[in-house]
Amino acid sequence: MRQVLIAGTVGLTLIVGTVAATLAAWPIGREPAKIQLTGDVQRGAYLARASGCIACHTNFEDGGAPLAGGAPLVTDFGTFYPPNITTDPEHGIGGWNVEQFAMAVRQGIAPDGHAYYPAFTYPFYADFSDQDIADLWAAFQTVAPVAESAPSHEVGFPFDQRWGLKLWRAAYLDDPQTEPVEGRSDVWNRGRELVRGATHCGACHTGRNLAGGRIANAVFAGNDALPGGNKAPSILPDVLAERGWTVANLSYALQSGVTPSGDVFGGSMGEVVQYGTRYLSKDDLRAMAVYLLDSELPEEEGMAALPVSQPIYD
Repeated sequence: MRQVLIAGTVGLTLIVGTVAATLAAWPIGREPAKIQLTGDVQRGAYLARASGCIACHTNFEDGGAPLAGGAPLVTDFGTFYPPNITTDPEHGIGGWNVEQFAMAVRQGIAPDGHAYYPAFTYPFYADFSDQDIADLWAAFQTVAPVAESAPSHEVGFPFDQRWGLKLWRAAYLDDPQTEPVEGRSDVWNRGRELVRGATHCGACHTGRNLAGGRIANAVFAGNDALPGGNKAPSILPDVLAERGWTVANLSYALQSGVTPSGDVFGGSMGEVVQYGTRYLSKDDLRAMAVYLLDSELPEEEGMAALPVSQPIYD
């Protein structure tokens, strides 16, 4: 009997080892085409603000340097620390090229080939164009280097096994659905592009399963289990309308943080406004509100050109 148990244990160990080795060798992602476009620093800074780069990669509570990483994100899987994305060549992204940057942003893959944890909201950036990437890259080149690494993630077994992320990606990585919908206005489609893409509203306002994947049939239906004990309410159109939200007061709230009742957003939503959406143009904020409320505006209100924005960090 003992020999049978030993043989079974050895066999199971070999199977697990073979599976692990196979997964470790399983390639992910695709090599991006050469990006030779000239980036627009101001447009890149605008997109970085919209995408939450500064809010996530700056440890404001501890007085951290801009974009030097380190702000802890406490989850059921462990504590994640966003990395340094300044131009320091050793501790940041100063040694990268634009194609490596594109793979990180759009595919969640580091220059050495390992997969980033989905605490990084790269799934929402998958539809960024080459011009978007070039603009972001140009903006990040203006960031002062910080010669300090962010802390290592505090993640226990089995979540510390990076090869396991390949299974997660196969199961849960999908298209952000930012493409225009035929028959809808330019304003509505611009809102869709922002809400489902750069501003990644679904990252917080969609519930997640035990594996941390977003629940496909609960998009924007709210999430009561955000990191740090925060909650995100439903932002489905009918729920927003029932709570008194309109295109006007929602776009104003995204710019100011002030709700129709006179209260202010707190928690993670307060940070979203403070470090991100308040820098967006009125047209873009209105477009987000139009999309979230599934509303439409008269065509004559139109869309203005993307504005010249603030520097990436001021």
